[in-house]
Amino acid sequence: MVIPVCVLWPLPLHVRSPPHRGDPWSRDQVLPAKLINGGIAGIVGVTCVFPIDLAKTRLQNQRRGQMVYKSMMDCLVKTVRSEGYFGMYRGAAVNLTLVTPEKAIKLAANDFFRHQLAKDGKSLTVFKEMLAGCGAGMCQVVITTPMEMLKIQLQDAGRLAAQQQRPVKMSSTKLVVTNAMLSRSYNSGAVVAVPRAASAIQIARQLLQTQGVSGLYKGLGATLMRDVPFSVVYFPLFANLNQMGKPSPGESSPFYWAFLSGCVAGSTAAVAVNPCDVVKTRLQSLNKGSGEETYSGVVDCVTKILRKEGPTAFLKGAGCRALVIAPLFGIAQVMYFVGIGEYIMDNSPLSLLSV
Repeated sequence: MVIPVCVLWPLPLHVRSPPHRGDPWSRDQVLPAKLINGGIAGIVGVTCVFPIDLAKTRLQNQRRGQMVYKSMMDCLVKTVRSEGYFGMYRGAAVNLTLVTPEKAIKLAANDFFRHQLAKDGKSLTVFKEMLAGCGAGMCQVVITTPMEMLKIQLQDAGRLAAQQQRPVKMSSTKLVVTNAMLSRSYNSGAVVAVPRAASAIQIARQLLQTQGVSGLYKGLGATLMRDVPFSVVYFPLFANLNQMGKPSPGESSPFYWAFLSGCVAGSTAAVAVNPCDVVKTRLQSLNKGSGEETYSGVVDCVTKILRKEGPTAFLKGAGCRALVIAPLFGIAQVMYFVGIGEYIMDNSPLSLLSV
């Protein structure tokens, strides 16, 4: 799950100012607190909305004529019945492990680009905020791509298992089998026993052994196609919505207004780039069900989806994605409003050295 929680630099911070505010480039004072806030927001956010993200992945991977789930709620109910409560959190450990370095890279990169684009201490224009966000998004994919690659394999395992238990008529589509762990072979009309689920570490090791580092970065282009436009849509929309809530030009908008602005802008941007997210999910899904085609790249994936499933297939999981992103931005806003990172930095032993 790409959690764009920390495309958050434009969000107004209602916490006390850090030490040495007079220094326009006091990153050593500001950045650690931002990283703490972003990391906590990411971990809390993943825990709260991961089941919805799991439903999004499974809905996006469904093909016409092989529908296992009718809706998000149907997916969650069937997941709990067949896999238990913790089945909704398949792949969450990968996100929880990598979400903090992912946010650290994005925050640090966004901070760097904003500093490079700033002139004479003046506030950035919306266009420059977009550029900074795009640059940060491009840096973030270093962690995002392998994180989503591993997460998707674990999230989609339950859908494949459910599909195997249903007799499916084999299509004439040629299936490509990669290896025993990452792929399965299917016989026409046969019910195949569900193999023991592989862990994220096993999948990563197998990919590194068979395909090298590039195996973990499958779908990199599609990830960039999703994350960069997300920033392009989010930043100007949030800036304009947030501006409307300011009592006067020199004041910050109220917390609740910034919260709502982040939710609306984040969910709108998420739906806008959902077609790219569908393509990314399909490309990064290594295991294929019976009759499910493989894709050689972004263009091939888009072409086959249009031809076999129609344009509406690109909106699969859009509602789930909006429900995932909106709370994430709200949770992140709460973290920044409370100022947990600032509190920790001000009361840590390291803060005494800067006095």
